[in-house]
Amino acid sequence: MSLKEQLMADLKEALRANDVPRKEAIRMIRAAIKNAEIEWQREATDEDVVQIISREVKRRLEAIEMFRQGGREDLVANEEAQLAVLKAYLPKQLSEEEIREALREIIAELGATGPKQLGPVMREAMQRLKGKADGRLVNRLARELLSGN
Repeated sequence: MSLKEQLMADLKEALRANDVPRKEAIRMIRAAIKNAEIEWQREATDEDVVQIISREVKRRLEAIEMFRQGGREDLVANEEAQLAVLKAYLPKQLSEEEIREALREIIAELGATGPKQLGPVMREAMQRLKGKADGRLVNRLARELLSGN
């Protein structure tokens, strides 16, 4: 079953159970997928869907941060509920140590010796770890490893 089919089945289930946060999150993702398909003029693959969900997760995290700064805990709770739903559709995220190990391999393969080679290391790392790790965490760990800390 493709990720799009899974989303549709889960939406039907959420509608039957009257699970509002889940229903809203899935509808929002399905709309984002539909908009992307129209823009791309092709069907979205599972990899495309994961990228779209990752982008929406990032938006949710930013919204939560903004609502907290504004003192809107009611909106924070809603965003966190939707965030939990979205994260369930993403591949298992790598731990910090797994990311460090992957970065060590990439650094060794590329022969990177210092912070000046961060660009090529990040390009390769994000290609290999796409959807499995947060880009900011990967960047921070790559900087640490390249600076010798």
